[in-house]
Amino acid sequence: MSHESFMEAAIDQARRGLASGEVPIGAVLVIGGEIIARAYNRPITSVDPTAHAEVVLLRAAAKATGNYRLTDATVYVTLEPCLMCVGALVHARVKEVVYGAVEPKTGALVSSMRALETPGLNHRFAVTGGVLEEQCRGLVQEFFRAKRQRT
Repeated sequence: MSHESFMEAAIDQARRGLASGEVPIGAVLVIGGEIIARAYNRPITSVDPTAHAEVVLLRAAAKATGNYRLTDATVYVTLEPCLMCVGALVHARVKEVVYGAVEPKTGALVSSMRALETPGLNHRFAVTGGVLEEQCRGLVQEFFRAKRQRT
């Protein structure tokens, strides 16, 4: 499967988040060409500020594989991860992160900071951005447009 097809699966997760009133960010974790875990943002419904799609995803994948080290994993996420999520991805030792849209305010790979350039990190992963970017950005814009109209 291609980056695009796995990102489509992440977009499906983001749509689930949107339907539940969460900021629509979705993610899938792939090992050996197979989706091992799927997740979407859940801080509101979980009453948990750490329940970002990536953190929920890593927890599910670690449980599914029986290992918190996910060294062969590629994570597909619809929006550039924040600093907390980049830290979790580093600790999980993922191989690659593929994201859809940049997050200019809090993105920690290429936007507001470049967290992987932090001296002393014991792990870094490959980064690919811009996969189905317009679709990924559109979901987030739709969410915030609707939120502004309600207020």
